[in-house]
Amino acid sequence: MPVESLFARLEPLLPRVTKPIQYVGGELNARTKEWDDVDVHWALMYPDAYEVGLPNQGVQILYEVLNERDDALAERTYSVWPDLEALLREHGIGQFTVDAHRPVAAFDLFGLSFSTELGYTNMLTALDLAGIPLHAADRDETHPVVVAGGHAAFNPEPIADFVDIAVLGDGEQIVGTITEFVREWKNAGRPGGRDELLLRLAATGGVYVPRFYDVAHLPDGRLASVAPNRAGVPERVTKHTVMNLDDWPYPKTPLVPMAETVHERMSVEIFRGCTRGCRFCQAGMITRPVRERSIDGIGEMVRGGLAATGFEEVGLLSLSSADHSEIGPLAKQLADRYADDKISLSLPSTRVDAFNIDLANEFSRNGRRSGLTFAPEGGSERLRRVINKMVSKDDLIRTVSTAYGQGWRQVKLYFMCGLPTETDDDVLEIAEMAHDVIRAGRDAAGHRDIRCTVSIGGFVPKPHTPFQWAAQADPETVDTRLRKLREAINADRSLGRNVGLRYHDGEPSLVEGLLSRGDRRVGAVIERVWRDGGRFDGWSEHFSFARWVAAADAELHGVDLAWFTTRERDGDEVLPWDHLDSGLDKQWLWDDWQDALSEFEQDDCRWTPCFDCGVCSNLGTDIQVGPTGRALLPLAPAR
Repeated sequence: MPVESLFARLEPLLPRVTKPIQYVGGELNARTKEWDDVDVHWALMYPDAYEVGLPNQGVQILYEVLNERDDALAERTYSVWPDLEALLREHGIGQFTVDAHRPVAAFDLFGLSFSTELGYTNMLTALDLAGIPLHAADRDETHPVVVAGGHAAFNPEPIADFVDIAVLGDGEQIVGTITEFVREWKNAGRPGGRDELLLRLAATGGVYVPRFYDVAHLPDGRLASVAPNRAGVPERVTKHTVMNLDDWPYPKTPLVPMAETVHERMSVEIFRGCTRGCRFCQAGMITRPVRERSIDGIGEMVRGGLAATGFEEVGLLSLSSADHSEIGPLAKQLADRYADDKISLSLPSTRVDAFNIDLANEFSRNGRRSGLTFAPEGGSERLRRVINKMVSKDDLIRTVSTAYGQGWRQVKLYFMCGLPTETDDDVLEIAEMAHDVIRAGRDAAGHRDIRCTVSIGGFVPKPHTPFQWAAQADPETVDTRLRKLREAINADRSLGRNVGLRYHDGEPSLVEGLLSRGDRRVGAVIERVWRDGGRFDGWSEHFSFARWVAAADAELHGVDLAWFTTRERDGDEVLPWDHLDSGLDKQWLWDDWQDALSEFEQDDCRWTPCFDCGVCSNLGTDIQVGPTGRALLPLAPAR
């Protein structure tokens, strides 16, 4: 049966809310299908505001992959701001998609992509607005299957009460597998109800169904075990890895937003994975091995995406884009190809040891020369050895001097505060480095109009990294160090006036730490925060640390907020995510943690012998890097 659009009821409410255009849909390259023409219906959500969610690559990729199938459709939904939430509740209108404004409750699957755990309360808002029971145990076959994905899904235990399944790793292929299982189950008359569908998915070994695993605790609050409670359910669930990115050139036709978003550009992922081995970096660890997209594959994606969108900037994305084996030829050939069209190219933050001025010149050739961004992460060389970020201060000063001498006027430097073994002195060295950058820049440029922006985030230990055992710094420690850093930067006003300092205080990081390394007991805390008004916790103006502390005090018994965050774990402790296989060997991670404490640096296994992290051997994968030796062909003129 067709599903009726909610837009006729929604439209009269839109003049009463801020930025109503974000709820209208109709973006260039958006897709809608007739409901009855397909068997399986997906609602996809990035649980944040439209301006943040629409550019998300993961959702855009799955949106296209699913809509290319003859048996499925996919529509998008985003978090609604509190003003519209209140009106939807007042008028009895449910969570809706922006494509055809269909009710989310009508879909077969509701997939959420979590790049940060602070989106969990927004998930509960969406479920409640949709009329879907918050707890998975209360749903039946008439409700959508709630699917969690994204980096946070590598420890879904804090939201185990709310999601039906979680998927680890790359989504391009597994969404097709899930679609086929749902289609066959529906066409057979839904045998065995919801439980049977979930059991079939769990038996594949690549879909985690929390209800089929029992959790036991030791008297001191630590986990004793996480074990299957059904026959046929595997003890461990494995992540998914797409091995040939050229076979998956998505998004082919990126969405062009109706309202202003955080990224106004077309983006192409040039490779996936990273083996640099930064010990704090969950993304680098869980996306191994490195898989490069070929230079001609990238060129075709850029050509098709620009033709489909009209964007004037192309971002070449990855965890460390300057490490692509053909980044130099790629940058030059793309800049040559689009010189007459004034299409600019951009990179995310660049590693100092992968940067060269010729590359920077190619990326700025067709656009504006604004600023360069580097991420030393640790303030001192000692601390950079701990985190395995092999960047020396001399290398950084040499690099920025060259950049300033070539006409750049601003450099941004990213650091973290609260890293393992960190002291006040490590953080204060950031001020010294920033002052040296200004001095070097003035000398190289021959004038004083030089800027350096220092941006600092609070360190959060993440699952599946060597730092998963580390104690997190408490907010008071982080905030005290940041205050001392500001004083040190401003101690010399002749230099400090040219240094901008941006930072996040320690409180949101501690909550993120609770959600990152928590177990199922944390679900009650999330629900209490949401019921007390928690929304958009990733936004400083909506975040309330007091609300989270009160909820933790009320809902955690025998353990507390500090137990989950500022407590160091032992090597033999069962971790909440041990049954979820990222491919990384737990003993290797522990050994790397010990190497960190010894300040021992580990090389990149792309260019050195294998260090036995486990990914390639355990998952049957391998590193895929060039160079291919191929070149981009000139574009034929339109006739």
